[in-house]
Amino acid sequence: MRERFLIVLVAGVAAVVGCGGGPSAASPTPATTTSVTPDPTAAATRSASGDWTRFGYDAQRTGVAPSGPSASAVAGLSARTVDLPGTVDSSPILVGGTLVVTTTYGITLGLDPASGAQKWRFTPGSYSSLKGSSQITTASPVADPSRRFVFAASADGRIHKLRVADGSEVTSGPWPVSVTRDATHEKLASALNLDGRYVLATTGGYIGDAPPYQGKVVAIDRLSGRLAHVWNSLCSGRRRIITPSSCGASDSAIWGRGGAVVAAGTHRIYVATGNGPFDGRQDWGDSVLELTRAAGGLRRHYTPVTQSALSDADADLGSASPALVPSGRPAYVLQGGKDGRLRLLSLKSSLHAPGPRLGGEVQVLPQPGGQNVVSAPLVLGREVVVATGGGTAAYTLRGGRLHARWSSSAPGTSPVMAGGLLYVYDPTGALNVYRPAGGTLVKRFGGLPAGHWNSPIVARGRVYVPTGDANQHATSGKLVILG
Repeated sequence: MRERFLIVLVAGVAAVVGCGGGPSAASPTPATTTSVTPDPTAAATRSASGDWTRFGYDAQRTGVAPSGPSASAVAGLSARTVDLPGTVDSSPILVGGTLVVTTTYGITLGLDPASGAQKWRFTPGSYSSLKGSSQITTASPVADPSRRFVFAASADGRIHKLRVADGSEVTSGPWPVSVTRDATHEKLASALNLDGRYVLATTGGYIGDAPPYQGKVVAIDRLSGRLAHVWNSLCSGRRRIITPSSCGASDSAIWGRGGAVVAAGTHRIYVATGNGPFDGRQDWGDSVLELTRAAGGLRRHYTPVTQSALSDADADLGSASPALVPSGRPAYVLQGGKDGRLRLLSLKSSLHAPGPRLGGEVQVLPQPGGQNVVSAPLVLGREVVVATGGGTAAYTLRGGRLHARWSSSAPGTSPVMAGGLLYVYDPTGALNVYRPAGGTLVKRFGGLPAGHWNSPIVARGRVYVPTGDANQHATSGKLVILG
């Protein structure tokens, strides 16, 4: 596009995940993989052009793909609905000739991107004991740079390394890797990310806020499966995976859709935490945190002066992941939350060295409709669009401030942009396609199944829209393919 945009479209939806316990998992049993039409070389040999390898498209979670259908092509798209053995309350990825999705109980599927036909199916060993329970995952998978493997989460707190060709699991060394000592309390809610040789995962809790749990960032060596670093947002001096009950503090979930956001160039990690204690030393509840590469340590933090009140009111600052503004070398962080306020932070002045200092935001705006922000941002240039369940509003970032541009009453989940068009899934059952400069509606695809946190991707001329709500604990679901 000739115009430069920074678009942040974040949606409030009716059911907001907090943190609560689920049933205890049975002892691990072997995973199974069903390969329907194996193709052992396709993933490694096909061109990467047009792939969508992770939630938000890139490690910085910009949500922006360089190519996509034209407006006239979008108008001619038709919908195909595919039945799935579970709910995909996240986003798909596309790796070569395979569309990969993970369901809420950890079944990961490789699908034909044109028809949606199943190519292979990986079922974790914990599936039979957890299906239908409240112990779930809403983490999107991420692809290895080689395109030979994908990394996927399961509801038992494990990260699996799967072969794209046939879905078979790598079990050498530490794989699969457990990122929690209590999967009944610590949830893999956020999308997985990847930076260089590291797979990044974050943990939170389940709906209901049942202790004990701690938000953490885990960096896994994608080649060996060994843990490189663990950074706990409570009891942060302990640099390993801890038993949640062994820490005197609980909560501080890292549960925003984008999970660990990685700044291009610096490789610094940005996360936002939810309700929990804060002391500026070991406990970092309701804060925006800047970590070193691979979560080796804490560099700086932003914590609002209202931190204690936010924690008491269940008004998580970290209901959304931080948005880095602009792409490449960010100058600002945009942070939505559950308190109806959108905060613009300066990387020069708003983030402070570890310590008890509070405040420092450069601008605070009301979120559209006063709704919670529970979706991931989309970032391109210096234009900003924020959407909640109460509406959508566009701004321009100019002079260190956000200025109103356009608004709409339409809600949405985590948006994406492809080929200069903006795609927003309305969880009441529609997909809206906009021209982002003025918010003009190009096409509304109505009559889709309802959803929750699901977000689309646009790849190789098609749009993929997962649907359904993880909190309904269903073992079936639907994916819509527009092509």
